[in-house]
Amino acid sequence: MSVIILPVGRCVLDCVIFSTNVLLENLFIGPAVFRQAQFFSVRRGGLPLIKTHFIMVDLLQLQSSVKSAGARLIAVSKTHSTSEIKTVYDQGVRDFGENKVQELLEKAPELPNDIQWHLIGHLQTNKVKYIVPFVHLIHTVDSRKLLKEIQKQAAQIDRTIQVLFQFHIAREDSKFGIHPDQMDWLQEFNPVDYPNIHPRGVMGMATFTDEEALIRKEFRSLIDIFRKLKEAPFCHQDGFSEISMGMSSDYQIALEEGATMVRIGSLIFGARDYSTQ
Repeated sequence: MSVIILPVGRCVLDCVIFSTNVLLENLFIGPAVFRQAQFFSVRRGGLPLIKTHFIMVDLLQLQSSVKSAGARLIAVSKTHSTSEIKTVYDQGVRDFGENKVQELLEKAPELPNDIQWHLIGHLQTNKVKYIVPFVHLIHTVDSRKLLKEIQKQAAQIDRTIQVLFQFHIAREDSKFGIHPDQMDWLQEFNPVDYPNIHPRGVMGMATFTDEEALIRKEFRSLIDIFRKLKEAPFCHQDGFSEISMGMSSDYQIALEEGATMVRIGSLIFGARDYSTQ
C-alpha cells in the first residue's frame, strides 16, 4: 500500500477534496490538514460548495479498526440524504448520529427500522417530545432542566431513554456542555427521581486544533470526569460505561485514550452539503 504525505497548502487540500479518488486510509494526514480540508471543501471564496465524492474511506476497514479498539462507530449523517445513509447502512453500519431534531424526524421514517439513532447536537427542551419515542441515545444532556424534560416525556410513553452527559472540555466557548466546575447538580443525581432515564456515560468534543497534545489533554480530562462520576453517583448504575469522543480528524487519538464511541462524519460521507440549509 502506498503512503502519500500531503503538505499543508490550499492547492493540495483542494486536490484532496475535489480531484483525487485515492482512499483516505492510504493517506497520511494530520489533524490540521484534515480540518483545513474539511473547511475548504465546504467553503471557497465565501460561497458554499457541494461535496463531490462519496464514500471517502474503506468503510469495512474503518468499522473493523474501531471495533478492534473496543469502540462503536457512529456515522454522523447530518445534512446528508437518506440515499447516502442507506449506502452506508448497506455496508453494515447501524448507528447514525444527527445534530438537528427536524432533520432526524424527516429521515427516520424513510430508513430501516433497525437503525439506532443518536442525537448528537444541542437539544432544546421543547424538542425532546419529538424524539423520545424512537431515539436510541441522546449524547448531549447538559443541564438539569433538560434531564427533567427527558424524564417527563419518557414517563408519558413508558419508555426508558439512554443518555450521555455532555461536558465542555474544549477551549472554544461556542461548544456546549457542562463545565467541569459546575457539575454539582449531576453529582447529586438520584435514580429515584429519574426512573425513565438510563445514564450511560459522558460525551465531549476537543478543541478544533492541530495540537495533538492539547487534544489528548482534553480527552483525558473527559476520562477523568467519567471516572469521578463512575465512583459517585453512578457507582451502582448498570451500564454507565460509555465515553463518546473523537470525530473524523481526531478519532484515532480518542480511541488511543479510551473512547467507547467515535462520531465520524466527513471521513465517511465527505464534505457536508450546506447549500440547502
